[in-house]
Amino acid sequence: MDLSTTYLGLRLFSPLMPGASPMADQLDWVKRLEDAGASAIVLRSLFEEQITREQQGMIHHMEVSGESSPEAVSYFPRPDDFVFGPEEYLSHIRRLKEAVNVPVIASLNGTTAEGWLQHAKLIQQAGADALELNVYYLATNPAETGLSIEKRILEISRLVKQNVTIPVGVKLSPFFSSLAHFAQELDLLGVDGLVLFNRFYQPDIDIEALEVAPVLHLSDSMELPLRLRWLAILSGHVRASLAVSGGVHTAGDVIKSVMAGAHAVQVVSALIAQGPRHVRTLTQEVTEWMEKHEYASLEQMRASMSLQRCPDPAAFERANYMKVLQSLRI
Repeated sequence: MDLSTTYLGLRLFSPLMPGASPMADQLDWVKRLEDAGASAIVLRSLFEEQITREQQGMIHHMEVSGESSPEAVSYFPRPDDFVFGPEEYLSHIRRLKEAVNVPVIASLNGTTAEGWLQHAKLIQQAGADALELNVYYLATNPAETGLSIEKRILEISRLVKQNVTIPVGVKLSPFFSSLAHFAQELDLLGVDGLVLFNRFYQPDIDIEALEVAPVLHLSDSMELPLRLRWLAILSGHVRASLAVSGGVHTAGDVIKSVMAGAHAVQVVSALIAQGPRHVRTLTQEVTEWMEKHEYASLEQMRASMSLQRCPDPAAFERANYMKVLQSLRI
């Protein structure tokens, strides 16, 4: 059975890989993931704030003006809260490259087009095979327009592409007014892949301590349909390869993702919960399903359920919306 795929220009023997997470922090975990059949290793993100702190001796986002509350500084993680500093991150890439035979994909997370992006070149020099750019940003300023946010992300992507020759993927959120158009803008800019989507971790409120409490919940398969929808919409309309991230737990989730158009399938929560061996389980179960349904290769299955051949995807989506609502009965 041929499960091979091409993602970010890299020829991989399987679409399955861990997504950006703590799983790549320890060499033991990384080796176990490789042994279980992970086709690439994606590192956790190095944050813009870490790099600017090292470059300037301070995080410019944490500068406190005369009208700001000093307590605001405490909202940001301390330097020792991060697993890797900028230099340690580069050293870890080198260690991983020596330890595994699969591609190593680094990750940068930031929201401004500033000097920290030059770190992308150092990541390439450290040996990373590709770079995932996570543009996690929540617009809270009422004066900030959606267009200005898109322009900034495009500028960040352009600068990264200028600084490196390795493939660059952009990890997006679903919260754009016209995601299809924005994806096409990134595609025209020359990015090599789009990752759908980063997860927005919603804070909770501790009503006893009267504090905002950061909460992390592992995903489940209920998060996948949003990704499937946009994979199906974008497949065939962008040159960039597509990856799904979030909500993949079962072999069925993997199959659905590929049918919607995914070239790569990133798994995090399921691997954290079940361990690296779950990569092997998913691979075996996907292979068995493909044999049963007479698929000879992943390529044969990819995008078979996308909207590429639909003459009017917008009409299809609206018709589906109406059908779902009309099916509700009390």
